[in-house]
Amino acid sequence: MAKRYGENTSLGDVLKEFIQANRLQSGLDKVTVKDAWQAVMGEAISKYTSSVKLERDTLYVNLTSSVLREELSYGKTKIVSLLNEALGKELITKIVLR
Repeated sequence: MAKRYGENTSLGDVLKEFIQANRLQSGLDKVTVKDAWQAVMGEAISKYTSSVKLERDTLYVNLTSSVLREELSYGKTKIVSLLNEALGKELITKIVLR
């Protein structure tokens, strides 16, 4: 049976409940991680990024430039903290650059 909402229930609250009830948060996190990567790393690095994939707590990033991959590998912890800050929660614990 459908749940009834009162007059004071906001649309945001209803959407949050719908996402939780249908277990959609992990799929939404995968999409927001891609957006956060582009926002945090900027257009120059995003141009050399072929794919960004989140699996559990590990972010897999495929880069087309081996030189850029080597440079970014030195700052993995900083990148993880910047991405988690942009996401607003501790979603990523490890990053793998390919």
